[in-house]
Amino acid sequence: MRNLLTDPLWRPEDLGTPIPPTPYGVSVCLPTWKSIIGYEEKDPAVINKLQSGYPRFFINPIVSKLIEKIEKELARTEERALVFPRRIHAERCAQFIKKYRPSTGADTDPIDQSKTRVIEYGPEKLGVTFFSKDDYSTARLYWRFCGEILSIRQAESALHGKSLERDVIENGKKAAETIKERLAEVTGQDADDVFLFPSGVAAIYAVHRTISAILPGLKTAQLDFPYVDTLKIQEYFGAGVHFLPFVTDDDYDNFRKIIKAESLAGIFSEIPSNPLLKSIDLRRIAAIAVEEKRKIPIIIDDTAATSVNIDVFRIADVAVTSLTKAFSGTGDVLAGSVILKRNSEFYPAFKKFLDEYNDNELYLLDAIILEEHSRNFAERVRTQSKNGDSLNTFLSGHPKVSHVYHSSNDSRGVYDYFRKPGGGNCSLLSFVLKDGSKTPRLYDSLEFCKGPSLGTNYTLICPYTMIAHYDELPFAEKCGVDRNLIRVSCGTEPEAVIIERMKRALDQL
Repeated sequence: MRNLLTDPLWRPEDLGTPIPPTPYGVSVCLPTWKSIIGYEEKDPAVINKLQSGYPRFFINPIVSKLIEKIEKELARTEERALVFPRRIHAERCAQFIKKYRPSTGADTDPIDQSKTRVIEYGPEKLGVTFFSKDDYSTARLYWRFCGEILSIRQAESALHGKSLERDVIENGKKAAETIKERLAEVTGQDADDVFLFPSGVAAIYAVHRTISAILPGLKTAQLDFPYVDTLKIQEYFGAGVHFLPFVTDDDYDNFRKIIKAESLAGIFSEIPSNPLLKSIDLRRIAAIAVEEKRKIPIIIDDTAATSVNIDVFRIADVAVTSLTKAFSGTGDVLAGSVILKRNSEFYPAFKKFLDEYNDNELYLLDAIILEEHSRNFAERVRTQSKNGDSLNTFLSGHPKVSHVYHSSNDSRGVYDYFRKPGGGNCSLLSFVLKDGSKTPRLYDSLEFCKGPSLGTNYTLICPYTMIAHYDELPFAEKCGVDRNLIRVSCGTEPEAVIIERMKRALDQL
């Protein structure tokens, strides 16, 4: 396989290549600014070259083959289908379509048989949602927002009509338990309180379902500008969300006003945030909640920093993490986790709900791969964090760079409050040029793998705002996220290699 540390996917001819270049790569090379625009605008010249893509946004060719097979066998006239790990996920997709399809209004029947239907398929009893072809875009929103999607490896098995062999099942179960124990050890929690999911967003969605069931009818609060679909889940499900982007400190007062007027089902935040690497003062938020006599669970996403560097349980009642990122490192398996804080006052209710109603799990072949990849998790994170520090120092002193966003730039000590003894800063950072019009030229010349995702062993970059918020650029900029922002996830290459590649690209401007 191509060595992405020494031979990254960055040239125009690499367009559409999976990152890493295997059938299971969860990212895809978009090597030029023009290809980013083409991807977002569905230009056939770009779309037809894509061999892969982030699985919630792009249906992998293996998954597509399975869907096409099922449609050919079982679909009715004018029907399309999506395939899920279990029937319950397919049923939730059908309910989402029913609620959000553009052509109809509300309906009391949980599943409208004239528009959607759900079946089980194959020896593993996968869930299949059939729906009108006019509802395809709505169904794909559920696939994207909720992350309860079919694993590429699971689709591959289903295409061959095979169930897993006994030894694979046994090894997969052992691997899943080892992953839970590994996460429990690094976070200081209990392995029984670790839950695994088919994606990081599926983990967030499960927590949202949990708090919506335990505290029904209450809105949530999203603090700071988050990863895009964390906010979408809160907008589309439950009672709604109060979004406070914290462009200014006024949002601390705004938060107080909100909880004076109403209680909340939960508070969602990232430490630090993606892509601005901010750490809002959750100590102050927790103190405001106490002062206003509100008991509100706090859910923190630690994906960017990782549990190697920080301990979110100093504040959090629940931690969510995309294990697709640094925990895996390789970028060829999708997974997520929810970890409950044992001594949280919300623990009994959360634990009871997830034990009884969590209907997600990590596909056992994926568990085997993830366990192997994560054996050197802590060692890799420490190397990547040091590289992040070095690149931050270089970019912060460069005359062509306007601003660098990095966890070390937190002047209030919030990140340091969460940082563990011996923990480092993030390997993730973002920056903008003084002359934003030169950003496309810079991006085109950067000799790093170029595609969505982060936390990989190899440095990975993307023009984050353009790829995550292309349809809402004014909204993103209103929240302080520049449309020309470049996000860099530092890998394990030698520090000098990363700096030299960045310097070479900047020197060309």
